This record gives sequence, structure tokens and C-alpha cells, in this order.
Amino acid sequence: MEYSIENEYLKLTVTTWGAQVKSVVRKCDGVEHIWQADKAVWGYHAPILFPHCGKVVDGVIDAKGGRYASGQHGFARLMDHELVDQTDDTIVLELCASDETLKLFPYEFRLVSTFTLEGCTLHHTLTVENLDEGELPFGIGFHPAFTVPFDDKHVATDYELRFDEMESPICLNCLPHGLLHGNYYYLGSNINRIPIDEKLFANDSHCMTNLSSSTLGIYEKDTGRAVVCDIRDFPYTLIWSKPGMPKFVCIEPWNSLPSPENGSTNWEEKPHAAILAPGEAWSTTLSTSFVR
Repeated sequence: MEYSIENEYLKLTVTTWGAQVKSVVRKCDGVEHIWQADKAVWGYHAPILFPHCGKVVDGVIDAKGGRYASGQHGFARLMDHELVDQTDDTIVLELCASDETLKLFPYEFRLVSTFTLEGCTLHHTLTVENLDEGELPFGIGFHPAFTVPFDDKHVATDYELRFDEMESPICLNCLPHGLLHGNYYYLGSNINRIPIDEKLFANDSHCMTNLSSSTLGIYEKDTGRAVVCDIRDFPYTLIWSKPGMPKFVCIEPWNSLPSPENGSTNWEEKPHAAILAPGEAWSTTLSTSFVR
């Protein structure tokens, strides 16, 4: 199912499959800013990552005396979420623990996705509630894909990523297996712009940490049109696209990381975004502005 809301500036459509933002159209110029999930390239729009970001050791988690298969980024992006509420400016979806999720993750939980339009900004809040009898450890993150170019008058190299502060981005290296191994590299030194070209994602994503910037955006160099994400409350921000000349660029604020390469499969020993006591809840919000 799909649900839409709009205001003076934006029209938003979300899909219950994965609780994804499927479309954000800026009304003043008709630009569709969300990648339209061409399966020949990459078949998602903006997946949410829960109960972990990236990969886990051996593709499994050991928890509560059982072993559970767990693919990259967890299962929430692959399940249908239910509509809870819709108003003029807000859509609320939820995913609750079920027989299906308990085969993958032995915890009782409620994951709520709240989408709100405020002017030219979309706020996407993820709230995790612990409905289990014991503690609930989890990881979580965002993975929106933004189409480049914005229109047929531009090409991908007409765009750049911009920070709002000078940065020397430290990147955590997860190659070649998608797991942490303690190595890192610098994406640049004393920069506030990263050109978008066919070389940028030749070796997969860049997982940046210790950023001082509040925002990271994709800017059209000749017009200033932009998609700008507020990253200030996130410990990690990734950028990613498929190798070659990008048709989309993901800006991915994460609250947790993949497992260490030599780490344990024990779920409780993995670093998490949060560990909730029974009855507790925890939220994170990605705010994205579509500006010109």
C-alpha cells in the first residue's frame, strides 16, 4: 500500500513495504528527488535498517539460546508495515513483532516510522519500543537514495556533496567483507565539497565518523538546488552508490555499525545503538530539506 500527503512545497509518498519514502516531489519545479528503485540498478527507495546496520559475523546472530540468520541491514526493510495514522501533514506506520519476525529476531518490539512534512523539510522519525520481558539491544539507521541528476538538463557530474563545515572525513574501512577490521582512511583533507563522479564509489560506500558538520547535502552546482540532510545527531554518516557514474546517491546517517570482522556472533556482545529496558522507547530522526 502507498499513502501520500502534501503541503505548499512538497508531495510525499510512502510505501508500507519496508516503510520506505517512495517519492518526494518538489512542487515548484516538479522534480522527483527519490530514486525510483529500478531493479536493474538497485531495487530500493529509502530502506530503514533494523535491527542492525550492515552485516553481522557469519550472517547470523546468537540470542536467547538460538541462532538466527540475518542478512545485511536486518529485516525491517523487507517486511510490510501497517498504517497507524494519517493526517494532513503526517503518516505513521508500524512494524510489530510477529511469528515472522520471531523466526529472525527473538525479541518483542514495536518499530514506528513517523513521516512529517514541515515546509520544505521531511522529518522521518524511527521509534523503537521494547515490548520484551528482558533487555532489547538493537542497531538502526537510514538509507535514503536521491536521484541524480535532478532533471534532463544536467548530468551526475554537475553535482557535489557539501558539508557545512570544513572536514577531513575519517572513514571506517569495511572492505572486503562488509565488516569492521580496525583500518580507516581519509576521504579528503580540509574539504567541504566532494565531487560526484564515476570514481567516487568505485570501492563501495564511505563510512564517515567524527564529522563536525550539521548538514551534508547534494548540490546542483550551477543553480544551488539541493537535497540537504541534517546529520548532527548521528555518530556515522555514509555515502554510497553503485560503481560507475551514479544514477543516485545515498546519504545514510547511522546510529550503529556492522560487526567487527573477528567479533562474536553473540547479539548481546555486539555494539548497538541502544539497549532498552522493558517498556522503554528510543527515537532517532532524519530531517531532509529540499531547497532551491
